[in-house]
Amino acid sequence: MTRRTLVLGGARSGKSAHAEGLLAEDVVTYVATARRYPDDADWELRIAQHVARRPPTWTTVEAPAPSDLIALLTATSEADPPILVDDVATWLNGVLDDAGAWEGHGMGQVDQECAALVHAVATTRARLVLVSAEVGLGVVPSTHSGRLFRDHLGSLNARLAEVCDEVLLVVAGIPLRLREPGGSR
Repeated sequence: MTRRTLVLGGARSGKSAHAEGLLAEDVVTYVATARRYPDDADWELRIAQHVARRPPTWTTVEAPAPSDLIALLTATSEADPPILVDDVATWLNGVLDDAGAWEGHGMGQVDQECAALVHAVATTRARLVLVSAEVGLGVVPSTHSGRLFRDHLGSLNARLAEVCDEVLLVVAGIPLRLREPGGSR
C-alpha cells in the first residue's frame, strides 16, 4: 500500500482536488498550512473554496506555524486516519517569513525546518498525501525573493520526492505518475 504520496502541480492545475480524490476514507485529517490574511479578500476566497470542497466528515487542522505540521506528522500512528497536507509551498512561505529570509536572515533556520519536515514525512506512520507547487517549469523570477522561494521549494520538493512512495505531477487537471508505489527512487 502507498503510505506517502507527493502531488505536485502548478497554480490552478487541479493538484489539490486530485490529492483529495486519492483518499476514499470517510475520515481524513486535512492539514491546512496557509496563514490567514483577513484583509486579503482573494486569499480568503481561495481558502473558502478549498473548505467547501471537503467532505463534512474530514477534520481540518490549521497549522500555520511550521512546527505545527512537523509535530502532527511526528506524533502519528498506523491507526490514525489518513493525513492530507495542503500545501508545502504555503508551509515553506511561513518558514521563510518566520526566519526573516526575505531580508537575508535565518537561512540556517530555514534549512533546519526543511530537514525536520523531510524527516517527519519519512517517518510518519499514517497514510500521508502531500500537495506542493511545482515551480521549476516557469520563468526565472526577476526578484531575489522570487528566486529564493523557487530555489528552496524546488529543493524541498526533490527531498520530499525521495522519501515518498508515489509522486504525481498534475498538469491541466491530468495526473502524470512520476513514481509508482514500489518504484525505484
